Amino acid sequence: MPSHSLNRVLSRYGTTIFTTMSALAMAHQAINLGQGFPDQDGPEDIREVAARALMDGPNQYPPSQGLPELRQAVAAHNARFYGLEIDWQKQVLVTSGATEAVASSLISLLNPGDEAVLFEPMYDCYLPIAQLSGATARSVRLRPPDWALPREELAAACNERTRVIVLNSPMNPTGKVFSRDELQFIADLAIRHNAWVVCDEVYEHLTFDDAQHIPLMTLPGMAERCVRIGSAGKSFSLTGWKVGYVTAPPRLAEMIMKAHQFLTFTTAPNLQKAVAYGLAKDDAYFTQLAADMQAKRDLLSDGLRRIGFGILPCLGTYFIAADYSAFSRPDEDDTAFCKRITTGAGVAAVPFSAFSMAAMPGGTGPLPPEKLIRFCFCKQDTVLNEALARLRRYLLKG
Repeated sequence: MPSHSLNRVLSRYGTTIFTTMSALAMAHQAINLGQGFPDQDGPEDIREVAARALMDGPNQYPPSQGLPELRQAVAAHNARFYGLEIDWQKQVLVTSGATEAVASSLISLLNPGDEAVLFEPMYDCYLPIAQLSGATARSVRLRPPDWALPREELAAACNERTRVIVLNSPMNPTGKVFSRDELQFIADLAIRHNAWVVCDEVYEHLTFDDAQHIPLMTLPGMAERCVRIGSAGKSFSLTGWKVGYVTAPPRLAEMIMKAHQFLTFTTAPNLQKAVAYGLAKDDAYFTQLAADMQAKRDLLSDGLRRIGFGILPCLGTYFIAADYSAFSRPDEDDTAFCKRITTGAGVAAVPFSAFSMAAMPGGTGPLPPEKLIRFCFCKQDTVLNEALARLRRYLLKG
């Protein structure tokens, strides 16, 4: 076997905490509130379209950019919900999931020596993809309980080498939805430093308490410098389909397409047809989706609060941030606490430190001091109620 070293970035990464906690949950027959996917499949009519398209065909390679009907549907969705005028032929690309969209975007926009600004807590793919592109990552940490944008820190992190800012709103794992004022501050910095902004907006239809999702692309001067990423998995509770879509100015879309063709090249045609159908569903579907998820958020957060957890605000996504200080043992960090309730209570969660740059290979800085864990609430009510009952019995001993 050759003795040459393998990729230095990937060699630093081992099993993720998400895989670890899921395996631990399975071994102890625990309810898994760690992984972020619904436990019920999405709308039957969308699945029927996919099944029919599979049988009717064709089932050969679709265009690498995506089926025209889905690209047209994405453009129409942008216009319908956000007033964006998009040329579907030059500005829309279909990817095999939003993570591939993030990868294709960062690979396309970054060169060795560039810098990428990332907000933490962060979705765990941003840092390694930026590193694989040869860029240096700068982290700006949002802090609880309100997760407000730290403007001075963000301004200090941006400089003449900043090429990309990665923005996730609604934000996993915090549940934060960035305000228009915060978005304007980010936009002003991007314009000042001539930077691109990769906008991960997969939870765009999952906002609560009248919070409004505002794509950064809609702000003045930002349409020509933003990459907007959406996900059928989150909008239709079909995460296993891995269908994402990118909206970008023509020059960027063309470059992202070049990376996409060497990563996955294309995406299953029957799923693309079904997602095109789904994006055209009436407003009532998207309104009900958010209302149903908000009800689940309230069920879990109210139950956790009664047990004794501190619950932080959640205005979007699938996730609640919970403070476990009331139950922490001396010197017990968030990972140890998550493992304890998985094995002891039979309920799995994810430690918030896993979303910190300091906890990731190649990351820097201290771990966050807060005692926070993340629970996922996109589960059946019966599952959430049983998880609460288990936690109550274990933590309150009764």
